[in-house]
Order: sequence, then C-alpha cells, then structure tokens
Amino acid sequence: MRYSDFETVMSPHRMARYLNATGGDTKKAMTLYRLNLRASQELFTIISCFEVALRNAIDSHYLPIWGNNWLRDAARTGGVLTNPKCGKTPDIVNNAVEKLKRNYSHPALIAEMDFGFWRYMFARHQFSAFRKTLLAIFPAKPVSSPAVSYDSNFVFTGLEKINGIRNRIAHHEPICFQNGAAACNTAYARQHYQLILNLFTWLGIDECALLYGLDHITDILERIDHI
Repeated sequence: MRYSDFETVMSPHRMARYLNATGGDTKKAMTLYRLNLRASQELFTIISCFEVALRNAIDSHYLPIWGNNWLRDAARTGGVLTNPKCGKTPDIVNNAVEKLKRNYSHPALIAEMDFGFWRYMFARHQFSAFRKTLLAIFPAKPVSSPAVSYDSNFVFTGLEKINGIRNRIAHHEPICFQNGAAACNTAYARQHYQLILNLFTWLGIDECALLYGLDHITDILERIDHI
C-alpha cells in the first residue's frame, strides 16, 4: 500500500509520530507502525496468559480457606469485602452475580472479573479483608530487604503498571515510544515485559515453557530499535 493510502486509513495525526520517528521516511514509518502492532499483539497475549494464571492462583488459594463460593460470599451482606474501606469491590462482585443470574457458577464469576479487579486484591483493605494471606501465591517471591519490601503494596504497584500497558494496547496506543517523545524507544515495553516475566517466576511458573511459540517480543523490539 502507498503511504498516502495508509495515512488516509490511519489518519495523518496518528501517523505523524511514526513519520517523525523515522526521519520522514514513509516506508520506515509504515514498517514501524506494523512492528508496533506485532509487539502489541504479542505482549497482549502474554498479559492475557498472566492474567489467567494470576486469577487462578488467587482462586486456588482462597477456595480451601473461604469456601467454594468465596468471592460471592465475600461481597454479600456481612461478607469480608463489605467493609466500607473496600470501596466498590463488593459492588463489582454483586453486579457480576446479578449479570450471570441463573447462569451463575463460581468459575463463571471468577471469569467475569477483569485484571483491575484482581490487582485490587492486593490493595491495602482488600488484602487485609482476607487476612493478609495472599502473598502465599508467590512461592518464589524474593525475600524482602531493608532496601526493598516485596509486600502486597509492591505487588499492587507492579500489577498497576501491567494493567496500564494492557489498557494502552487495548486502546490502540503505541508502545514503541516513551514519555510522549517522537523517537523510538522500546524501554517502556521492555520494562513491562520483564515485570510480567518476574511475576510469572514468583508464581512458580516456567514462563518459557508456558509461552513457547507465543513469545517473540524481544526479537520484535530489536527490529524496532534498529529501524
């Protein structure tokens, strides 16, 4: 496709950043746009795998402690999440239960919750509501030191970063730039990718085996760096 046609479809405003990053080379601008799409697709797939692994680990941890319908029960009147300090968390659960209605099952409810919900399981009040046991899902978590505390807040902050890049990709925003600059910079994508790999390791999951055939992020980012 000619650049003029490509730009018409994607919009001059959207393509301006790619064109500036490649010194006005229209062919390279289209290549960069396509590589960014490939990187976004693969990273989103990896995030999706991580999201499923995380929610399953949380569910497996709480099932024997809080029962077969732990999430629904926690949001019901008198449940552990109904503390006002837990904010909208019980409302989110109750709305999902209502949405499912006769199709309710515990696995269906778990699947209804989005990444942001699972992140908030490590927020201060939600973490405390379930008696502060959730870090047990990370058997390979590093030991805290005076310099770094690998506590629930550390996990919450990390998940917030992953959720941020997940939403960025979902809204079709580029991940091959950083801090609003027009120059290519894959540091943002690399940092978040490494964070996901670290958390897979903390969960005790062999991410290389899990993501076999799916993970080509490093190769794609290398191509972006050398445009």
